[in-house]
Amino acid sequence: MGLAMSYLRVPPVLEGEPDPGRIARHIFGDAHWRRRGAAALFDIGRAWQAMHYLCTGDPWEGRQPESDIVCGGRLLTEDGADELGMDVIYLAPDRVKPAADHLVATPFTELAGRYDPAAMSEAGVQDADRLDAAARDRVLEPAYRGLTQFFQAAATEGQAVYKVMAAAAG
Repeated sequence: MGLAMSYLRVPPVLEGEPDPGRIARHIFGDAHWRRRGAAALFDIGRAWQAMHYLCTGDPWEGRQPESDIVCGGRLLTEDGADELGMDVIYLAPDRVKPAADHLVATPFTELAGRYDPAAMSEAGVQDADRLDAAARDRVLEPAYRGLTQFFQAAATEGQAVYKVMAAAAG
């Protein structure tokens, strides 16, 4: 079992609450958060770390704004993941816009050269050993397009991005 990632676009102040930690507990403490937030939700699933690797060349690190697309932001649940059953990473609106601009300015073809399942597996990228030659075009390129649209919408609306990591089946 690995980890899966979902993204949710949220106004920077929700129902008068400006604190990202309290907003996260309010949203993700509801068992039906996915259904209620469906219009502002994007799932990247288990491909999150492969996407981060393609964006940055590293399974965990990287410079901004490309690292903010997947792993960057403020971990809100360092001590509270058990409470929500997931980790939540907060990316403030002032970091969403540069990430969106980077995605728009960087075509997937520029990242595709980093796609090397063997090197990714050696670097410790989750599920890299399951990737085949077609996964780049079948899974990662559509995910990149989806992330680009998602971040553009969040930047246009001045929204924050909450990234949720939880155990994935299979």
